Amino acid sequence: MSSFIAPISTDSLLSEAEKENLYLKLIEQLNKDFNFANEAIDLPKSTTPQELKVQLHEKIYRLIQYKFAEYLNLLYIVDVPEDQVKKLDGSDIMELSEQVAFLVLKREWMKVWFRNRY
Repeated sequence: MSSFIAPISTDSLLSEAEKENLYLKLIEQLNKDFNFANEAIDLPKSTTPQELKVQLHEKIYRLIQYKFAEYLNLLYIVDVPEDQVKKLDGSDIMELSEQVAFLVLKREWMKVWFRNRY
């Protein structure tokens, strides 16, 4: 049984999810947690990895920009480690939202990966 290896980039994470045939589960998990946070992202199962990357980045950008309390709630629900978010440089919101999107994806991928394994 292989052990969990945290991906180093969004692209490597998404290709790993596809390789493991868990990409649709990742989409389901994202939809579930975003709905739970009352910030539906509504990703159809036909969403390509590139579309997913863009839509997630845009959604998080808008939350940081216009709905900060909801953004914090989403991070709490997804269970993104607070220390990882605090390490990010918040001076450029575009850059920050891209990095946070990766942290969200990474956490969701961990949930899907472990649920599949155990």
